[in-house]
Amino acid sequence: MSLRQRLSAAARADSLDDGPATGTMSLGRTAMVWLAANMVVTTLLTGTLFVPGLPYGRALLVILLGTLVGGSVLVAVGAMGTRTGLPTMVLARASFGRRGGYLPAAFNLVVLMGWSWVQAILAGITVDHVVQQATGFSSPVLFSVLCQAVVVALALFGHAGISRVEPWLAVVMLAVAAVVLVTAFADVGLSGFASLPADPAVMTTAVAFDVVVATAISWTVLSADFNRHARSQRAGVLGTAIGYTASTTIAMALGATALGHVALTGGEAVSFDPTVVVSGFGLPLALVIVVSVMATNTLVVYGMVMSYLGIRPRADFLRVVLVLGATSILGALWQGVLGSFVGFLFLISALFVPVFAIMVVDHYVLRRRRYSVPDLLAERGGAYWSSGGVNPEAIAAFAVGAGLAYYWTSVSPLPVGATVPVFAVTAVLYLGLALGRGPVDGAPRRPVQVGGRA
Repeated sequence: MSLRQRLSAAARADSLDDGPATGTMSLGRTAMVWLAANMVVTTLLTGTLFVPGLPYGRALLVILLGTLVGGSVLVAVGAMGTRTGLPTMVLARASFGRRGGYLPAAFNLVVLMGWSWVQAILAGITVDHVVQQATGFSSPVLFSVLCQAVVVALALFGHAGISRVEPWLAVVMLAVAAVVLVTAFADVGLSGFASLPADPAVMTTAVAFDVVVATAISWTVLSADFNRHARSQRAGVLGTAIGYTASTTIAMALGATALGHVALTGGEAVSFDPTVVVSGFGLPLALVIVVSVMATNTLVVYGMVMSYLGIRPRADFLRVVLVLGATSILGALWQGVLGSFVGFLFLISALFVPVFAIMVVDHYVLRRRRYSVPDLLAERGGAYWSSGGVNPEAIAAFAVGAGLAYYWTSVSPLPVGATVPVFAVTAVLYLGLALGRGPVDGAPRRPVQVGGRA
């Protein structure tokens, strides 16, 4: 089969024209895809934000607890994708309405584009640092663009190509991460990390917890996109839970450990700077960073394409990849975006915590895990058309949730963080509004089955 034929086959497999995806990914492959997805430079560098703000042991505990809490939402939304064979933003139509679903889809497209820029720039800075040390040549912008160009080339092969490459990238990243962790503990020992001084002025426990949960929410926008390809509910749920929990915990712990090692060995502990941790560990950690961007940004570009197809399902997959991919490459020229990363995470949380609270309540409580796939794919009418294609209860609950997220994060921060309270308030509010309107329509009498994945 020629390259053109392979690309065309990939496009047909990922198009929404032919309906839901057919699940083929096993539990192990699903776990590997998620493992590779979040073993990424941004997650690693997020771990550097927690040290020296928190004691080392507490930082690791917050990473684990935040991952489990945020990961539960990711798994729940991913299971919806496996059950129906549909991507995340198409599933949002059930709760927001056929036209109301354009709102989260548009947010998702913008957020994922931002992710692709941040990660490409970090990879470019890392490659530039290594090349400069070896040759004296320096051009972080050039290397950022080259890294993202490789990503777009991989994304052209669609999900089938991604699922073949990701497991191998996961193995490489785990091996190199193990080398870095062993080196760090061999140098200073566990007692050295335990003695790291904490500075609450740098980072509090509540903010750290919110950041970890927000990381999971940022990945939930893609969870159904990938898990709709899972072979069964068991493969999707367990594979995602294992892969995401392992990758996030390892990556963030690696970041906290690497920066702690820099501080303990006399270096300047600057958070969210890949050159600082690469200087301490050299080529192995640089390899983890660059390979992780290849893995994750490929998934991000794929997610952008699926979001666009959710708005315009008849659009050509390859053309959408090329246009969005070109935009992501051009965005890698904007190096100043890195200064707002934590604010970017909180923006994602403010936008999507309410969205997923509404989707989870709608699917698991109101409709009892039953969606009509033909109605979700219908361009007009059907069970999810609501009022002119928009569900006012979902829009109202979203507006309140997003407003509270901003208030509790930026105006009057809560001692327990904002993410969990916003999720709870939005979920209860949407449930009350939906029940107040009357019985919920659109749930078939039997659960929808797609390829035996009930």
